[in-house]
Amino acid sequence: MQKAAAALLAQSDDDGALPTLYAAVAQVPGDSYAGPSGFLEGRGAPKLVGRSARAQDAEVARRLWEVSEKLTGVAFPWSSLRAA
Repeated sequence: MQKAAAALLAQSDDDGALPTLYAAVAQVPGDSYAGPSGFLEGRGAPKLVGRSARAQDAEVARRLWEVSEKLTGVAFPWSSLRAA
């Protein structure tokens, strides 16, 4: 039952990677998000989709960027997030 439900609502690993590939190679506008185009954005061809209010929070993005730089030891001085 669980496998059947997953097959209806989700997609394969390969298909799940398509929005990331789309965002990497297509001319996607900045501050956009690519995801599946189908029902509840759970499966389907990649397209630009909306984001939750939390995903648009500039302060959360800034903190995530800072923590990511600290944990990886890689700093990006050109980051527009530093100005936020």
